[in-house]
Amino acid sequence: MTAGRGALALAALLLVAACGNSERAPELMNIRSSTDGPDEFAILPPKPLQVPESFTDLPEPSPGGANLTDPTPNADAVAALGGDITGGARGDAGLLNHATRYGVSPEIRSVLAAEDLEWRRDNRGRPLERLFKVNVYFDAYRDQWLDQQAELRKWRQRGIRTVSAPPPQDGE
Repeated sequence: MTAGRGALALAALLLVAACGNSERAPELMNIRSSTDGPDEFAILPPKPLQVPESFTDLPEPSPGGANLTDPTPNADAVAALGGDITGGARGDAGLLNHATRYGVSPEIRSVLAAEDLEWRRDNRGRPLERLFKVNVYFDAYRDQWLDQQAELRKWRQRGIRTVSAPPPQDGE
Protein backbone atom coordinates (compact mmCIF):
# COMPACT_ATOMS: atom_id res chain seq x y z
CA MET A 1 0.00 0.00 0.00
CA THR A 2 2.84 2.44 0.78
CA ALA A 3 4.50 1.70 -2.56
CA GLY A 4 1.27 2.71 -4.29
CA ARG A 5 1.14 5.97 -2.34
CA GLY A 6 4.78 6.68 -3.16
CA ALA A 7 4.16 6.14 -6.87
CA LEU A 8 1.07 8.33 -6.69
CA ALA A 9 3.02 11.08 -4.89
CA LEU A 10 5.82 10.87 -7.47
CA ALA A 11 3.33 11.09 -10.34
CA ALA A 12 1.64 14.10 -8.73
CA LEU A 13 5.02 15.78 -8.20
CA LEU A 14 6.03 15.21 -11.84
CA LEU A 15 2.67 16.52 -13.03
CA VAL A 16 2.95 19.72 -10.99
CA ALA A 17 6.59 20.25 -11.97
CA ALA A 18 5.85 19.72 -15.66
CA CYS A 19 3.09 22.30 -15.72
CA GLY A 20 5.38 25.21 -14.89
CA ASN A 21 4.57 28.73 -15.96
CA SER A 22 2.43 28.59 -19.09
CA GLU A 23 2.38 32.40 -19.43
CA ARG A 24 6.06 32.51 -20.30
CA ALA A 25 7.08 31.98 -23.93
CA PRO A 26 8.28 28.38 -24.37
CA GLU A 27 11.98 27.97 -25.00
CA LEU A 28 12.63 24.96 -27.20
CA MET A 29 16.42 25.17 -27.16
CA ASN A 30 18.25 24.76 -23.88
CA ILE A 31 21.36 26.89 -24.42
CA ARG A 32 22.00 28.03 -20.87
CA SER A 33 25.65 28.13 -19.87
CA SER A 34 26.53 26.07 -16.84
CA THR A 35 29.49 28.31 -15.99
CA ASP A 36 29.94 31.93 -14.97
CA GLY A 37 32.59 32.49 -17.65
CA PRO A 38 32.44 34.94 -20.56
CA ASP A 39 30.13 34.46 -23.51
CA GLU A 40 32.48 33.74 -26.38
CA PHE A 41 29.71 34.30 -28.94
CA ALA A 42 29.24 37.91 -27.81
CA ILE A 43 32.74 38.83 -28.95
CA LEU A 44 33.26 40.05 -32.51
CA PRO A 45 36.88 40.16 -33.63
CA PRO A 46 38.06 43.49 -35.05
CA LYS A 47 38.95 43.89 -38.69
CA PRO A 48 42.66 43.61 -39.50
CA LEU A 49 44.79 46.74 -39.29
CA GLN A 50 45.79 48.22 -42.63
CA VAL A 51 47.95 51.13 -43.62
CA PRO A 52 45.73 53.64 -45.48
CA GLU A 53 46.72 54.95 -48.89
CA SER A 54 46.77 58.45 -47.46
CA PHE A 55 46.85 59.42 -43.79
CA THR A 56 45.05 62.67 -44.64
CA ASP A 57 41.98 60.66 -45.75
CA LEU A 58 41.49 59.15 -42.29
CA PRO A 59 38.33 60.27 -40.46
CA GLU A 60 38.65 62.78 -37.63
CA PRO A 61 38.84 60.95 -34.27
CA SER A 62 35.80 61.44 -32.07
CA PRO A 63 35.00 60.04 -28.61
CA GLY A 64 32.63 57.10 -29.00
CA GLY A 65 32.84 57.33 -32.78
CA ALA A 66 33.38 54.48 -35.21
CA ASN A 67 36.79 53.04 -35.88
CA LEU A 68 37.94 51.61 -39.22
CA THR A 69 38.67 48.29 -37.50
CA ASP A 70 35.24 48.07 -35.84
CA PRO A 71 33.26 45.01 -36.92
CA THR A 72 30.33 45.71 -39.23
CA PRO A 73 28.57 42.33 -39.53
CA ASN A 74 25.48 43.65 -41.35
CA ALA A 75 27.46 45.50 -44.01
CA ASP A 76 29.85 42.55 -44.34
CA ALA A 77 26.91 40.18 -44.93
CA VAL A 78 25.40 42.49 -47.57
CA ALA A 79 28.76 42.72 -49.35
CA ALA A 80 29.25 38.93 -49.18
CA LEU A 81 25.85 38.41 -50.80
CA GLY A 82 26.73 40.79 -53.62
CA GLY A 83 24.77 43.79 -52.36
CA ASP A 84 25.78 47.42 -52.56
CA ILE A 85 26.67 48.72 -49.10
CA THR A 86 27.35 52.25 -50.31
CA GLY A 87 24.11 53.01 -52.12
CA GLY A 88 21.62 51.55 -49.66
CA ALA A 89 18.30 50.51 -51.18
CA ARG A 90 18.95 52.70 -54.24
CA GLY A 91 22.05 50.63 -55.06
CA ASP A 92 20.07 47.40 -54.96
CA ALA A 93 16.93 48.60 -56.76
CA GLY A 94 16.68 45.45 -58.90
CA LEU A 95 16.94 43.17 -55.89
CA LEU A 96 14.50 45.31 -53.90
CA ASN A 97 11.97 45.36 -56.75
CA HIS A 98 12.19 41.59 -57.18
CA ALA A 99 11.85 40.92 -53.43
CA THR A 100 8.79 43.18 -53.11
CA ARG A 101 7.04 42.16 -56.35
CA TYR A 102 4.14 40.52 -54.45
CA GLY A 103 3.77 43.37 -52.00
CA VAL A 104 5.16 44.22 -48.58
CA SER A 105 3.53 43.67 -45.22
CA PRO A 106 4.56 46.33 -42.71
CA GLU A 107 3.61 44.01 -39.80
CA ILE A 108 5.65 41.02 -41.04
CA ARG A 109 7.89 40.90 -37.97
CA SER A 110 5.04 40.92 -35.47
CA VAL A 111 3.02 38.42 -37.54
CA LEU A 112 5.95 36.00 -37.76
CA ALA A 113 6.74 36.44 -34.07
CA ALA A 114 3.13 35.61 -33.13
CA GLU A 115 3.05 32.58 -35.46
CA ASP A 116 6.35 31.29 -34.09
CA LEU A 117 5.18 31.75 -30.49
CA GLU A 118 2.06 29.72 -31.28
CA TRP A 119 4.24 27.03 -32.93
CA ARG A 120 6.55 26.87 -29.91
CA ARG A 121 3.58 26.56 -27.55
CA ASP A 122 2.16 23.70 -29.64
CA ASN A 123 5.55 21.94 -29.87
CA ARG A 124 7.11 22.59 -26.49
CA GLY A 125 7.93 18.99 -25.68
CA ARG A 126 6.56 16.37 -23.35
CA PRO A 127 6.34 16.98 -19.59
CA LEU A 128 9.52 15.08 -18.71
CA GLU A 129 11.44 16.88 -21.47
CA ARG A 130 10.35 20.21 -20.00
CA LEU A 131 11.07 19.05 -16.45
CA PHE A 132 14.64 18.04 -17.31
CA LYS A 133 15.14 20.94 -19.76
CA VAL A 134 15.77 18.68 -22.76
CA ASN A 135 16.49 20.47 -26.03
CA VAL A 136 13.41 19.88 -28.26
CA TYR A 137 14.20 22.59 -30.83
CA PHE A 138 15.35 20.23 -33.58
CA ASP A 139 12.36 17.91 -33.18
CA ALA A 140 9.90 20.83 -33.16
CA TYR A 141 11.20 22.37 -36.40
CA ARG A 142 12.21 19.14 -38.22
CA ASP A 143 9.29 19.31 -40.71
CA GLN A 144 10.34 22.83 -41.75
CA TRP A 145 13.96 21.98 -42.52
CA LEU A 146 15.32 22.21 -46.03
CA ASP A 147 17.14 19.07 -47.17
CA GLN A 148 20.27 20.71 -48.52
CA GLN A 149 21.55 17.68 -50.40
CA ALA A 150 18.20 17.02 -52.09
CA GLU A 151 17.96 20.68 -53.19
CA LEU A 152 21.52 20.57 -54.51
CA ARG A 153 20.76 17.41 -56.52
CA LYS A 154 17.53 18.94 -57.86
CA TRP A 155 19.25 22.09 -59.15
CA ARG A 156 22.20 20.18 -60.60
CA GLN A 157 19.86 17.78 -62.44
CA ARG A 158 18.21 20.84 -64.02
CA GLY A 159 21.61 22.05 -65.22
CA ILE A 160 21.81 25.04 -62.86
CA ARG A 161 25.34 25.95 -61.79
CA THR A 162 25.93 25.66 -58.05
CA VAL A 163 29.25 27.44 -57.71
CA SER A 164 29.04 27.94 -53.94
CA ALA A 165 28.48 24.23 -53.26
CA PRO A 166 31.23 21.61 -53.23
CA PRO A 167 31.89 20.02 -56.61
CA PRO A 168 29.73 16.99 -57.41
CA GLN A 169 31.04 13.61 -56.27
CA ASP A 170 31.16 10.61 -58.58
CA GLY A 171 27.63 9.44 -59.31
CA GLU A 172 25.89 12.79 -58.69
